[in-house]
Amino acid sequence: MLRLHVNVDHVATLRQARRVSFPDPVEWALRAESAGAQGITCHLRKDRRHIQDADLARLRSRVRTLLNLECSLDEEMVAIALASGADAFCLVPENRAEITTEGGLDVRREAARVRGVSERLAARGGLVSLFIDADREQIAAAADSGAPFVELHTGCYANARGEARARELERLREAAAFARARGLRVNAGHGLDYENVGPVAAIEGLEELNIGFAIVAHAVVVGVDRALAEMLAAIARARTP
Repeated sequence: MLRLHVNVDHVATLRQARRVSFPDPVEWALRAESAGAQGITCHLRKDRRHIQDADLARLRSRVRTLLNLECSLDEEMVAIALASGADAFCLVPENRAEITTEGGLDVRREAARVRGVSERLAARGGLVSLFIDADREQIAAAADSGAPFVELHTGCYANARGEARARELERLREAAAFARARGLRVNAGHGLDYENVGPVAAIEGLEELNIGFAIVAHAVVVGVDRALAEMLAAIARARTP
């Protein structure tokens, strides 16, 4: 069964706009779990633009599904990840100037660092994934890193239109098949929303989708329960023969 993990970063983005105590990403995460989310994802960035250290500690103490922490290779952030008690870790690139993550981790160039960090996180009992582009060379490097999962970056697909989107979807399908053939387990995420999630959800062998902004934004209008129900229904339709 394809799992939906909900990223709560942008609940914290809304809170940080006023530096107040609400909306609380932890309480929102618990509502998302109650509405059917099978995991909660957060990204503690070095600049602390949304999720804060205290949020991570509270999420760990209260999340009852699976807590997935997105983490850069920065040593400060790795140390926090190691102490966090998260169930899973996704290693991602991080650029201070970007609005959101703009591409996948360059596993080929960072092979030694990726392997070292992956081994340290795995030694703490965490499932490790690498957020990468749908590129065979990056997938091959990921397979050599020792991390059991890759998360395919779906942003190029989400941003494309028409024939370009069809090409990006085929790239994702081929990348997922290639990764599985190399012994990797495959997740996907970034930029997915209610309109574009179906074709990705239908890709054979995917285990997990990580979706945040679209669900949080929709929940502002319709509420958490309905926003989760509609996304889960869109995924289920794509997986129904």
